[in-house]
Amino acid sequence: MPLYMDTHEKVEGLTPEAVAGAHAKDVQVQGKHGVRYLKYWFNEKNGRVHCLCEAPSQEAAEAVHREAHGLVADEIVEVQEGG
Repeated sequence: MPLYMDTHEKVEGLTPEAVAGAHAKDVQVQGKHGVRYLKYWFNEKNGRVHCLCEAPSQEAAEAVHREAHGLVADEIVEVQEGG
């Protein structure tokens, strides 16, 4: 299944707890869309978040965020794992 990396820019009120909570919500609904969120990274200072998932399409990955918490990514790109 394709891998996608998304980027959320300037998320207001970003904290480690907020990111963990949003990720937990993604995990709760991901199965409905055939998606599996794997990992996330964030920078609390600049409000940036990156999420990595396996998904059948970019649209499916976006649908999970939209349904789970409404924080739709600014950009979603297909990626390949490197060494």
